[in-house]
Amino acid sequence: MNYLAHAYLSFHDPALTVGNMIADFVKGKQLLQYEERVQTGIRLHRAIDEFTDTHPSTLMAREYFQPSCGRYSAVFIDIVYDHFLATDTTIFTEKTLASFTENVYSILDERHDTLPPVFQQVFYYMRTQNWLYNYRLMNGIYKSFNGIVRRAKFLDVTADAPLAALEDHYENIAMHYRTFFPELIAFVKTYPH
Repeated sequence: MNYLAHAYLSFHDPALTVGNMIADFVKGKQLLQYEERVQTGIRLHRAIDEFTDTHPSTLMAREYFQPSCGRYSAVFIDIVYDHFLATDTTIFTEKTLASFTENVYSILDERHDTLPPVFQQVFYYMRTQNWLYNYRLMNGIYKSFNGIVRRAKFLDVTADAPLAALEDHYENIAMHYRTFFPELIAFVKTYPH
């Protein structure tokens, strides 16, 4: 899952939110530098990723990106799942998504000095470009795809390739999200935290 899902799956707990958002930037024993609830959020993030990466629906959804994106298909499906979450009317309306994202930005801003330095830079762009809200829009997804393509060392396509895969298989991928996400929520609710 990508940033929006990790924030949502923290269920409004500020320390879990911070941990869930910074986890990819915390390596090895750096985990111990954080308060216990933030550590729990980091561990939760890793458990969410493991559940997501091995879920049959995710594995099937990745197949749509495989021909053009190869091993990067997992990265693209994480972003796509955030799109489906942002547009999931059982969870968010346009207004509640806007409110939710502002709340997440406020939580991260209040703890800015404790965030890993690289994530501080990521957070600057996340907030100023409103990534969490813009996952709702195809243009926001395209910008996220473009960022992945720019940073990927072994991906020889433009952002048009994963966008075309999403557009061509939109309903099928949405079906995979609808199967997968309730199971992920149930998993997180049983995760020890």
